[in-house]
Amino acid sequence: MEFTANALAQLLQGEIEGDPEVTVNNLSKIEEGAPNTVSFLSNPQYTEYIYDTDASVVIVAKDFVPERSLKSTCTLIRVEDPRMSFAKILEAYHAYKSNKSGVEQPSYIADSARLGEQVYLGAFAYVGENAVIGNNVKLHPHAFIGDNVTVGDNTVVHAGVRINSESVIGKNCTLHSGVVIGSDGFGFAPNSENNYHKVVHIGNVIVEDHVEIGANTTIDRATLGSTIIRKGVKLDNLIQVAHNVEIGENTVIAAQSGIAGSTKVGKNCMIGGQVGIVGHITIADEVKIAAQSGIGHSIDKVGEIVQGSPAFTIRDYKRAYVVFRNLPQLKERVDRLEDQQGAPS
Repeated sequence: MEFTANALAQLLQGEIEGDPEVTVNNLSKIEEGAPNTVSFLSNPQYTEYIYDTDASVVIVAKDFVPERSLKSTCTLIRVEDPRMSFAKILEAYHAYKSNKSGVEQPSYIADSARLGEQVYLGAFAYVGENAVIGNNVKLHPHAFIGDNVTVGDNTVVHAGVRINSESVIGKNCTLHSGVVIGSDGFGFAPNSENNYHKVVHIGNVIVEDHVEIGANTTIDRATLGSTIIRKGVKLDNLIQVAHNVEIGENTVIAAQSGIAGSTKVGKNCMIGGQVGIVGHITIADEVKIAAQSGIGHSIDKVGEIVQGSPAFTIRDYKRAYVVFRNLPQLKERVDRLEDQQGAPS
């Protein structure tokens, strides 16, 4: 893939300063810039690199003023937001690289399955009975699509993903390698013989549009009804979402967090890494939960910020932490006072 600076400027609605016909065929960080690559300058801490970079094109802010001369081989594209403009180029580059179509062999497509236009099936992909695959869907090698699964338009299913029967995946989603959708929930009932009897899960998983799910994250099917991941949710790697959980729109959750069964998480929440949330509770909208917190009860206040295990409000946590850090010194003071006054009888 090769673009001229002029073509990039048109894509970004930017202004060229330099050679509009210079070509680029790759991307680079500004401190590692190489000829025929495009880079960007957003963070002022990296300004020094622009004067010596070998990148052929650098995206800068419209108000950027060089303190000294740039290399003659460096063409600038001035935009409102260099970081967002570079992200736009990254998206275009990624879309170009991943724009595969056709069916590689060996792969399996059930006779009753329906495939849309411009679908890509990598080698060893499996599409089960009555599955419906939308337009421009990418199923990379070793992807498994179970019976009666629906995958919406423009969704990317990376290598080794397992989407089990009855699951519904929306449009414009991304499922990274190792994701498992629709495995059985952790449901067992003790019986009279002091053994555990498996509770069969006959529900499904619904993943709405514009959801991204990180590598090796698992989302269990509901016992009855649906486990639901709402529109715009972003899940990091290694997250466990249990049966009948619902996660609200545009909520983001960092790696190694776990949500137990039947908990409802609101929209626009931000949940840090290694957070544990018990089952059958409700988290209000716009709640923020700090990393490694333990949530053992419902959070009803919209926009609440909590931390700790068990978690409580961030303001009280910070005050308590100041005391906690000083406990060794406080104990020494108490010991000295007791020595001075005599130990209690």
